[in-house]
Amino acid sequence: EVTNMNRDLLRKYKEEMHLRKKLHNELVELKGNIRVLCCICPIKLEDGDGPDACSVVSVDPQDDSILHMSYQGKATMFKMDKVFPPQASQEEVFQEVQPLVTSCIDGFNVCIFAYGQTSSGKTYTMQGPPENPGINQRALHLLFSEVVRKVPDWDYIIKVSMVEIYNEALRRDLLGKDLHKKLEIKLSPDRSGRLYVPGLTEFTVTNVMDINRVLHFGHTNRTTECTNLSEHSARSHALLIISIHGVNSSTGIETCGKLNLVDLAGSEHVGRSGAEGSSLQETQCINKSLSVLGDVIYALRYKPGHIPFRNSKLTYLLQDSLKGDSKTLMMVQASPMEKDVNETVCSLTFAQRVRSVELGP
Repeated sequence: EVTNMNRDLLRKYKEEMHLRKKLHNELVELKGNIRVLCCICPIKLEDGDGPDACSVVSVDPQDDSILHMSYQGKATMFKMDKVFPPQASQEEVFQEVQPLVTSCIDGFNVCIFAYGQTSSGKTYTMQGPPENPGINQRALHLLFSEVVRKVPDWDYIIKVSMVEIYNEALRRDLLGKDLHKKLEIKLSPDRSGRLYVPGLTEFTVTNVMDINRVLHFGHTNRTTECTNLSEHSARSHALLIISIHGVNSSTGIETCGKLNLVDLAGSEHVGRSGAEGSSLQETQCINKSLSVLGDVIYALRYKPGHIPFRNSKLTYLLQDSLKGDSKTLMMVQASPMEKDVNETVCSLTFAQRVRSVELGP
């Protein structure tokens, strides 16, 4: 009788866990499997108070999903899932991201990427300063709090890797001792169809100190170089890849999820960037990979037979988080300044294009 009672309790527990996961996923899907959030960056002190420093964008006072642009007498409206004003806190932004991070624990693949021109606040949103961390650190902290909450029913292993894509090559293992070893994307030998990078350093993180140490080490190794647009303009895409493997100690059920957090290199016109020589090649490669990302988004929207994931290392590595039942969140960074209006229009137009996509099997 006791055995039958235990069996019945286990069955009800499985049903409850399945229902919780199902309801959470339905909530996320109601908001859209691809969501687009927009962050308007503050006007910087170094931009002064001249006419070019005037803000040309604003959030609709009645609807925080609408951004208005007013320039040279022309008014344009852009529709997002949510628009954050310049004074929005990192915590406010992360509250919108949080449900997607939780989906990783349930076994889904998630991609969160920051897109925008150089100096529009991408690295601030994703990484943030130590005293005011961005999405990367907050996501890992949330994962740990969820893991602790589920003990002893679930056992989880969280692994972290970081890689830099530079000039259309996987240039650096940002957590490895040998930063210049050759890296390639391969099909997993387990015949699952998944992609992986042989030799890419992967750390198992078990506490907050591990998180801080790993993130600091990786970001220190990231390539930066001076351009006319920014003294610290990142010239590479940086991917923080988090894998979460869970086993339910009572039922034996396993989940495998992946969270890709991507700080994209700045999108900028070659002429305006002032780039020459090797920097010109960098800019061209950056723009190519971002263009391919747009092509992939377009192909997903209209569902032809071939999606051009392989046309760029960035989309090839991210493909399992851009298709099927994956969840994707784009953080588009918008400069409010008049001098940046052309780049801002390009970023917002691309964001609306992304928002039109519906992922499916």
